[in-house]
Amino acid sequence: MSSVRGRLPRRYGYRDLDRRGWLRGAPPPLWARVLPTAMLAGVCVAELISPEPLDIGFLLGAIPPLAVLAHGPVATAVLGGLSVVVLTVPLFRLNDPGSTDVLTVCFVALLSVLLSFVRSTRDAQLVTERAVAEVAQRAVVPPLPERVGPVRCAGLYRAAQSGTLVGGDFFDVRAGPYGVRAVMGDVQGHGLSAVDTVASLLGAFREAVLDEPDPEGVAARLDRRLAVDSAGEPHAELFATAVLMDFSADGGVVRIVACGQSGPLLLRDGQILELDVEPGTPLGLGLAEVTPPKVVSVRLRSGDRLFLASDGVTEARDADGAFYPLLERLPGLADADPGALAERVWSDLVRHCPDVRDDVTMLVLAPGRQGGN
Repeated sequence: MSSVRGRLPRRYGYRDLDRRGWLRGAPPPLWARVLPTAMLAGVCVAELISPEPLDIGFLLGAIPPLAVLAHGPVATAVLGGLSVVVLTVPLFRLNDPGSTDVLTVCFVALLSVLLSFVRSTRDAQLVTERAVAEVAQRAVVPPLPERVGPVRCAGLYRAAQSGTLVGGDFFDVRAGPYGVRAVMGDVQGHGLSAVDTVASLLGAFREAVLDEPDPEGVAARLDRRLAVDSAGEPHAELFATAVLMDFSADGGVVRIVACGQSGPLLLRDGQILELDVEPGTPLGLGLAEVTPPKVVSVRLRSGDRLFLASDGVTEARDADGAFYPLLERLPGLADADPGALAERVWSDLVRHCPDVRDDVTMLVLAPGRQGGN
């Protein structure tokens, strides 16, 4: 399990995705591992240094159940056996326990070993299933390379559903015969229920990158994909919002198509420019042919960066209900490294709103020549 997580690239934003608590599958904390041994040692030391016998033998009965929380059956059996030894050895003067007390501790120790075996077996199965799920989810939305053609790129994703790597947001950057294309979007819903729609959209995008000469053609393909998927399900209302970007061969011009959401922000010379991109109709409504999306061309300079964020960023609120001020914070968080910019915004967002309840997605694109920035 740890080896699987260790291979997740930091630039993709998986570095602290696995924020599960101990009761949700994370490894037990150090105190849980140390507590049974510390309690056993504490009872022994207390009895040895006390001038009078102490009536604390009952604490030994709690050691095996505590060991179940963090240890396997072997360690639990050892700690249970040591508890029985300490209880019966006259050196520790535990008020001469009767046979009932000893049998009780022995029974609790044996039962704890059985419970530890069951827990360890289930934990091992959970680790295997989770590792397979992570590989499958990363196959749907693989990590972005640091550069695609003339475009440096970095994506950051935090799923709203704890313990998952993919939810309702998606992004991808691909090179094809017509240039470098990028997409970032948000499908209806979030969590594991949206993964199927995300996989379908990304598959259609990767095919369209190879076939469609214009970004509006790519948008039409995605719209048709969702419309077809929705037609096969009665009462289904599949739709998605997305922004598509098409870069010229040298990265000097980008053509943008917005489908149901606003376009990217342009970071230029320490300032934030809101590009005049008209949001078209969302994908999946079957309106791409009736009302084709409008294409906006933007000429880029050296050092420009395009920043896209999902509504999980722009609609995050603090305890007082104030929205996260992305436009105000972004210039002060700008960094030459696209990946560092996304991480800085995420850290600042969590300070503003510690309890983020929606999928958070950021995509940073820095066009430039292959040998430069």
